[in-house]
Amino acid sequence: MKDRIDLIRQINLSYESLSKGHRKIADYIINNSERVAFMTAADLGKKVGTSESTVVRFAKALNFSGYPKLQKALQQLIRNKLTTVQRMKMTDQENQSEILKKVLDSDIQNIRNSLTELNPEVFQQVVQEIQNAKHIFIMGMRSSKLLAEYFVFYLKLIRPGVYIVDSEYNEPIESLLHIAKDDLVITISYPRYSYKTIETLEFIRKRGIKIVGITDSTESPIYSVSHYPLIAQGNMFSIVDSLVAPMSVINALIVAIGNERREALTERFTELEEIWDSIHTYSQGNK
Repeated sequence: MKDRIDLIRQINLSYESLSKGHRKIADYIINNSERVAFMTAADLGKKVGTSESTVVRFAKALNFSGYPKLQKALQQLIRNKLTTVQRMKMTDQENQSEILKKVLDSDIQNIRNSLTELNPEVFQQVVQEIQNAKHIFIMGMRSSKLLAEYFVFYLKLIRPGVYIVDSEYNEPIESLLHIAKDDLVITISYPRYSYKTIETLEFIRKRGIKIVGITDSTESPIYSVSHYPLIAQGNMFSIVDSLVAPMSVINALIVAIGNERREALTERFTELEEIWDSIHTYSQGNK
């Protein structure tokens, strides 16, 4: 299904043959697709007054292998279209006492799903590209900037030549004007995808620079322009972007690169510990 209209058309074409219970589900999806995209089968069944198993059978009646496939199709279609206000409305009727559990459960599920979608071979290729690159430029805009800064902080401790792409005081492209073919660009981008990120990557790719893209799905515009795409899910919850899974992927990259440079890193951190101690960087607790 290339767009939401195709999905609605499919529902409409099947509508007359649907059972009464399935029609209630179909009506709710047509009118509330943004909300349904992030509801479980049980939640959807409860909302329309039917059972979870009926929801699963409805998805299969539309030729999906199960409800998760139907839900994923909806998520991909609306992911970059929701405004902040629309995202807030998705949880405007949530029970306050359930929010903590739902948010943490969602983050846990994002990590689990990412484990199945991440390609271990691509991950290892990224580790080697980071090892071999002369300079590394890490870019993240809007909420993704926090992940980029975190990545830069630790990668600078492991190897030289690591830079954040400035998007606050300059156009991102201006920070990359002198990039060379033996350099590497790492981009982190999540819905709603920043246009400047896409524009900058297209500029970089034309210059023959290798790109690592950390993003949420194969439907992301970042995925198609990256030489080494790493998928870490970030299904949204209200106005908040879930960045737990990409943070875990970044942590894994840092650990893997640290292991590759274990001997040199031991010497470097021994020196750093002496410096940190001399300038009282960290609290000594009760000492």
